[in-house]
Amino acid sequence: MVKNTVKPAKQSKQKTGASGYTAEQITVLEGLAPVRKRPGMYIGNTASEGLHHLIWEAVDNGIDEAMAGFANTLDVCLLPDGKASVADNGRGIPVDKHKVTKKSALETVMTTLHAGGKFGEGGYKVSGGLHGVGISVVNALSKWLRTEVRRDGHLWVQEYKQGKPTAIVKPIAKSKETGTTQIFQPDDTIFSVTEFSWDTVVDHLRQQAYLTKGIKINIYDKRDAKDIKSYKYHFEGGIASYIRHLNNNNEVKQEKIFYCQKEKDNIEVEVAFQYTTDFRETMYAFANNIYNSEGGMHLVGFRAALTRVLNKYARKNNFLKEKDDNLTSDDVREGLTAIVSVKLREPQFEGQTKAKLGNAEVRPAVESVFGESLETFLEENPRDAKEIFGKCFLAAQARLAARSARETVLRKGALEGLTLPGKLSDCSSRNPKECELYIVEGDSAGGSAKQGRDRRFQAILPLRGKILNVERARLDKMLANTEIKNLIIAMGTNIGEQFNVESLRYDRIIIMTDADVDGAHIRTLLLTFFYRHFPDLVRQGHIYIAQPPLYRVQMGKGIDYVYNDEELIKIKKKLGISEADMIQDFSPEENEAAEAVASETGEAKEVKKPSKANIQRYKGLGEMNPSQLWETTMDPASRLMKKITIEEAAKADEIFEILMGSEVAPRKKFIQTHAKTVKNLDI
Repeated sequence: MVKNTVKPAKQSKQKTGASGYTAEQITVLEGLAPVRKRPGMYIGNTASEGLHHLIWEAVDNGIDEAMAGFANTLDVCLLPDGKASVADNGRGIPVDKHKVTKKSALETVMTTLHAGGKFGEGGYKVSGGLHGVGISVVNALSKWLRTEVRRDGHLWVQEYKQGKPTAIVKPIAKSKETGTTQIFQPDDTIFSVTEFSWDTVVDHLRQQAYLTKGIKINIYDKRDAKDIKSYKYHFEGGIASYIRHLNNNNEVKQEKIFYCQKEKDNIEVEVAFQYTTDFRETMYAFANNIYNSEGGMHLVGFRAALTRVLNKYARKNNFLKEKDDNLTSDDVREGLTAIVSVKLREPQFEGQTKAKLGNAEVRPAVESVFGESLETFLEENPRDAKEIFGKCFLAAQARLAARSARETVLRKGALEGLTLPGKLSDCSSRNPKECELYIVEGDSAGGSAKQGRDRRFQAILPLRGKILNVERARLDKMLANTEIKNLIIAMGTNIGEQFNVESLRYDRIIIMTDADVDGAHIRTLLLTFFYRHFPDLVRQGHIYIAQPPLYRVQMGKGIDYVYNDEELIKIKKKLGISEADMIQDFSPEENEAAEAVASETGEAKEVKKPSKANIQRYKGLGEMNPSQLWETTMDPASRLMKKITIEEAAKADEIFEILMGSEVAPRKKFIQTHAKTVKNLDI
């Protein structure tokens, strides 16, 4: 949850001139001290994402050994007390003395930034961890770490506390095996979250097993001795098996999955794809097993070859006539599920997060390898070729229809605010950075929100009922839907190929629905809409979910707003409220109304007064008066909101497909699996 508060920055009392800035202000951090001082620079953050990054760094070393051909098994285990272990059967970290540091190579690797076998020649041909800070960062951010190396006929061991060795590297037993084991306990003084997520670990390692063809990855959860869990992954098909997994809940158009793997100019190129009946593209690009969320040169090469080869084949086989225009890149990518994976010696990533691959030489390598293989595939599989082109031509027709609809609906004037939706109650501020748009359910909640809001920076857009499920709708059908059209115009970003995030009129777009089944359904439909057609808004943190309270608890003159059932139980215990003390679902307003009737008619009418405890459950936002809605849900100083993020795009994509797609069987299975865990189900 995100508590949305903005506090003014504290003014420094120190002098800012040259006289106040001397050598005394210069701090030198040695060894691993910089990592502990600024962990976010190395692992992103100190929350759940950063915590799991420690496992990924250790896993990457084992994967690198496997890609180099020296390992075929990786064991990852979650242990009690927040510990984790990662073991591979590779060569083992060298333990002989390093000529520069005069220490064991193992100790050098574990305690020195930018030290490893991934910088010079001969250590690794390709590698994911190229900064050389991986395992030393894990060591620095661990309360305790133990490294076990099996090589040279012995088992070598060294332990560390907060990155500092507690003893020298020494052999403790004989061993005929080879490999490295890292056992570590993240430092709870650094991390705000110290419990590893089993699902997160399993999902990430499954992906790594797909990307490293032939490797065996064993995952164990031994935190509870009475409930030990395990998964074992081994995919000989590599990314072709990954495509099959991604399309498990989709209806496929292409029977045979395309797959190619070849090395060109010292770059290993691996591509797999399959077309489905869907309207969207599912595309994953990897460089040295690292997911590149923003693509890069390998993705550019893939798309160029795909469009060129399909148009060439269509002309050659008269699918396209002389008068017909070529298929566009968007046409050939509709319904495409594809993975492009490259492995190269010196990848150049844009940014510390490695979101985009920048090596220019990768583009021609991918374009050449994939283009030649695709031409062969189409010639050898004419039935699949026919299905692919049928899908592409249908997409081209829909593109022309959508363009016509978009030109009709989204005129330039509309996006400049000249014809904003009539139901939109806009804010007076014209600074997008401070403005926010509340999307509310129905006119009743919209009325309360309009009266309770701060008109200066809060805009309200009521929706009538449930919007269209966009998971199975093309753009032209979406733009014919009034509610969706109003929402797009209100945001100002346009949609599809005309989307421009710089034109966003509100920095925060907040979904505010009732706390019942219908409200949850509307919220899911809206999240599907944003995830599928405005993913940049989600990635950049513009989408939020308001958290209205479920209960209003009044004890005497004191009032508490409660947001879930667990919190209600705590409030009851805190205030000493028993069942006999409660007046359930009877509001103070109703008490006042009953008293007024009694005084006017003279009738003796029993009035339930909140002299003990009054607990009111809000079923909808319309049950709150404007002041209550402002105080609990809209006031930046006190409200709670959930910020929507995409931590695992593939998992999110799969869930949206199951819940909102056209296939009934996966959805039925999902409901049966999770039905017993649902709380507060309204029937």
